[in-house]
Amino acid sequence: MKKSIALVIATRNKGKTAEIKDLLKGFPVDIKNLDDFGPIPPLKEDGNTFDENAYQKASFAARILGFPALADDSGLLVEALGGAPGIHSARYAGENATDEQRYFKLLEEMQGKSNRSAAFECVISIAVPTGPALTYESRCQGLITENPAGSNGFGYDPIFFYPPLNKTFAELTREEKNRVSHRGKAFAELKDEFDKVLIWIRQNMPVQEIIHG
Repeated sequence: MKKSIALVIATRNKGKTAEIKDLLKGFPVDIKNLDDFGPIPPLKEDGNTFDENAYQKASFAARILGFPALADDSGLLVEALGGAPGIHSARYAGENATDEQRYFKLLEEMQGKSNRSAAFECVISIAVPTGPALTYESRCQGLITENPAGSNGFGYDPIFFYPPLNKTFAELTREEKNRVSHRGKAFAELKDEFDKVLIWIRQNMPVQEIIHG
């Protein structure tokens, strides 16, 4: 069996890391996140699209840590709010706001709006320290609820209603969510090609020089 490749998920979010570990189990990959390393400079995230942000995070983590890194940038696009919060989803209620503060702010903005249509979008970037990256993306359509429901998941899951299953994302089990969510579908595509991705990583990782004393 091939030796495992270390893959850094460029996040400190435990929920996200657990989902990704779940999705990629069975592959020869040793998943770590930023909490497994000492202090590192903050990841830059000033792109104008999910694509730019995902690449910035993955590329920066790969260069700083010397391992292949995976980052996803995802967010909620609400039609009635002109596509907001979009790339600002994580900072919608301020830099250190909780998930709860973010989704209650969004519910406030949505008061009295009849168009509740929304979509989650996800872009995954896998980068190596030398710069090249692979990209995967997907989206999931749903509706914004009037009130939060459910206690699973994270982020805006309690207010994102998924009509085909008649539940919010926070009412789904992790398995159910992984099958239908924007992140789940993007990762399913990645998973289908992950053997090729591992070959690509091995081909693009810088060779470690062995220095003999």
